[in-house]
Amino acid sequence: MTQWAAWLGREEVREDRIDMAAVTRWCATLDRVAAADGTVPQGYHWCLGLPDAATADLGEDGHPRRDPSSSSFLPPVPLPRRMWASSKVEFLHPLRIGGTVERRSRLKAITPKQGGSGPLVFLEVEHETISEERVTVREVQSIVYREAAPEGAPTVPPPGPELKGLDGWSATRTLIPSEPLLFRFSALTFNSHRIHYDLPYATAQEGYRGLVVHGPLTATLLLDLARRTFGEQPLSRFSFRAISPAICGEALHLALREGEAGLELMALASDGRQIMAATATMRN
Repeated sequence: MTQWAAWLGREEVREDRIDMAAVTRWCATLDRVAAADGTVPQGYHWCLGLPDAATADLGEDGHPRRDPSSSSFLPPVPLPRRMWASSKVEFLHPLRIGGTVERRSRLKAITPKQGGSGPLVFLEVEHETISEERVTVREVQSIVYREAAPEGAPTVPPPGPELKGLDGWSATRTLIPSEPLLFRFSALTFNSHRIHYDLPYATAQEGYRGLVVHGPLTATLLLDLARRTFGEQPLSRFSFRAISPAICGEALHLALREGEAGLELMALASDGRQIMAATATMRN
């Protein structure tokens, strides 16, 4: 980690504006309409203050290229495969259409680890979304980098048995993530990671069974399940952990239930694999 110590504490500030047309497109992507009171759906902050690297400055995977220069916010970790591993989000105040936004990001930690498939490097990044002179959303995001899939390795995730049911969950929804859904979410979040739209790259280069559903898209669908169940702006906290990739064209099962410690949410594949585990706290 010492070779990247200079990146610890590095900060980045970006400005944005919440546009009605963009929020309408976000809602259309989720098959819903915008709230009548002008508030922005929880999760929309993932569309704000985005990296805007030129196309010529993208790496092979479609993410902005990392280099040793002082202008590179993230360190040049040499491992090629990137995944959004988890997030802890605080919804402090609702964002509103027409508001200006400042997004402040800071690299909090760099942690190398040794996993079962080889070396891993975790980056912890804190984001603050500021609007109307106050922090509206605070998030700590964990990004993991890992080695390329070895040549000849079986594709992931391996298919498994069919899901038997969702007994015990108070609210559920099943949908099939489609190519248009993945395309729209990539466009909304300015995400050009090729695993979400380039099938030959996703399968031949990164070893997936198909196009990969974005981790924050799955998280967004869980947030939307909470909205469908409890109404607009239902949560004060939301934490999720990606467990296994969801694949485009395969059924995705979303589930929610209330427990003593708050809400428990889950995304499951049709073969019963856990895609994402999440917890949430209801707003008072």
